[in-house]
Order: sequence, then C-alpha cells, then structure tokens
Amino acid sequence: MRRLGLALGLAFLWLPILLLVGYAFSADRIPFQWGGLSLRWFRALAANGRMLEAAWLSLRIAAGAATLAVLLGGLAGWALARFGRFRFRALFGVLAGAPLVLPEVVTGLSLLLLFVVLQGAAEAAFGWAPGRGAATVLLAHATLGLAYVAVVVQARLAGLDPALEEAAADLGAGPFTVFRTVTLPLIAPALAAGWLLAFTLSLDDVVVASFVSGPAGTTLPMLVFSQLRMGLTPEINALAAMVLGLAALLVGAAALILGRNGRVGDSAG
Repeated sequence: MRRLGLALGLAFLWLPILLLVGYAFSADRIPFQWGGLSLRWFRALAANGRMLEAAWLSLRIAAGAATLAVLLGGLAGWALARFGRFRFRALFGVLAGAPLVLPEVVTGLSLLLLFVVLQGAAEAAFGWAPGRGAATVLLAHATLGLAYVAVVVQARLAGLDPALEEAAADLGAGPFTVFRTVTLPLIAPALAAGWLLAFTLSLDDVVVASFVSGPAGTTLPMLVFSQLRMGLTPEINALAAMVLGLAALLVGAAALILGRNGRVGDSAG
C-alpha cells in the first residue's frame, strides 16, 4: 500500500508536467491536441524575440537576487546564530523572517509603496529618479530570498559545534581567519542551498514582480501569465520543456559533483 500510495503521489505530481512536455512536440496548433511529432514550436520559440528577452532578463534578475540574498541572508543567519542575545534580537529576527509568513500580495504592495516614496524623495532632492524596472524587481526578489537564506544558514550554524571555531581562535587565528577557514567551509552547503532556493523563488515569482516592475522589467513569468489570459499557445509548452530539460541537466550535474566529492572524501578517509 505504501508503494502504491507513493506511485500515485508521484504520478499526480509528474503526469501533468510530462503531458505538457509531450505536447510541446506536437505539430498541431491547439496546445493539447496531438498532431504528429514535430519541432515546429521550438523553432517558433527560437524566433520569438520578446519571450527570449524576457527569459534572459529573468535569469539575470534571479542570479543577481540570489547572490544578494545569500550575502545579506547569510550575515543575518550568522548574527542570529552566533551573536547570542543582543539588543533588539527578537525584533531583528521577526523582520528578517517576515517575508516567510506574509502573503506575497502584502509584500508586493509594501515594496511598491516603498519604491514610490523613495522615487518621490529622490526627485525632490535631485530633480530626477530612476523608474521602476529590473532593478526594483531584483531588490524585491532579494528581499524575499533573504529570509529563506537566513533560516537555512541559522539552522546550519545551530547544528555546528562552536568548539571548532573556539579551537581555531585558541590557536591564534583572528575572527576573520576563523570565519574564512572554519565557519565558511562548514556553512558552504547551506549557502549553496539558499542560493538555489532564492534563485528558484525569483525565477518563479509573478505576484511581487507585478507590483514592483515597470515597462522595462517584464520577466518571463509575467509575460507567460499575460499571454495565458488570451489563451495557451504551443510555444509555452516548448518553453516548459526547455526549462524542465535545463533543470534536469543542472540537477544531474550537481548530483555528479556531489557524488564525486563524496567518493573523494571516502577514499581520503
């Protein structure tokens, strides 16, 4: 029964995705009607400059937001795990983790109001202010990812023995050396996991980006969502197949690298 339940659960999750990928190779113009094997819609997707531009913008925003989230969220998680009970620690923890529990509509609206206020203040002070676009989407996504990275890093540090860092300090290493040679290698898996999580959240987001973006900040999810209102096209099936293939390649490469590192570590041990 357990295997049957697991099989049904996996089929429920993966069957719609596999159907979407299968219909991407259909020659029929109707998205969910088989018309023979063809690469017609992949060629149409390659010629769709607007969709390719939105995809490239989404990748750049996701990479930048994930990197910024790792830098800020890693520091926040480290402070919460290693600085003890400092003043306003509870407030700092609540503010750092607020995006985890707030609805995305509330987060997007609050960030929109913040950017509008900052834009008005910049115009009053300098007579000019940049409009909303890719930069504001990047900052908004970094704010979302920061909370997830902070939780992952804090959990990782909570499971580490502080004696390792204390031993390095007793041997004469300074705080920066201890962090660089002991703490950072130990939390590197958590930072990598946080980066991937923040990257995925940014690449998938529609709600927050819809609030804070401008004409020059249309991401791929926003473009796809706007096209779905007028009806699904086979090009979107082809796009989904390419995204799934890219994700499979990245997961396979990560598994290969981790497996190789594990074998090296076992042979060294």
